[in-house]
Amino acid sequence: MRQQLYYVIFNTAAGWVGILGSSGGVRRTTLPYPSQKQALASLGIDTAQAILSKNNFRDLIQRFQLYFTGRRVNFPDKLDLNKATDFQRNVWEATRQIPYGQTRSYAWVAQYSGKPGAAQAVGQALAKNTLPIIIPCHRVLKSDDKLGGFSGGLEMKKRLLVLENVGLDKLL
Repeated sequence: MRQQLYYVIFNTAAGWVGILGSSGGVRRTTLPYPSQKQALASLGIDTAQAILSKNNFRDLIQRFQLYFTGRRVNFPDKLDLNKATDFQRNVWEATRQIPYGQTRSYAWVAQYSGKPGAAQAVGQALAKNTLPIIIPCHRVLKSDDKLGGFSGGLEMKKRLLVLENVGLDKLL
């Protein structure tokens, strides 16, 4: 039986954000976009297959809006990771442990997720993260404190780290 999907698109101080969820939890979030249409497209859903529902995400919407004003926010939400591999789940769960305003290296995430020496594979798993901000992959840097990669682009990674008051030395 197929799970019912729910979605919402809403505005934040940084732009339009989308959330997709199911009865299993939050399945996908987007980074901010200049338009509702772009945020919806980034969710990658057929709106005929999902129900528009602000009520399912009311608290999460408020926390995203606070986050994008620079407030420290926690995202302990239940996640629907049924399409992820075991390795991806382990990497994403390790990444979720990185506190607001702090960073860790790809090597640290590899070690924490039980695969020391798998820093490159960690980067590949983070590139497939469907829950940016909730799974804060922007907080993962190279071992030399350089930005590394980010599926939302390095400018967005910098913006998120600046928003969280991570030291500017990390951004050069």
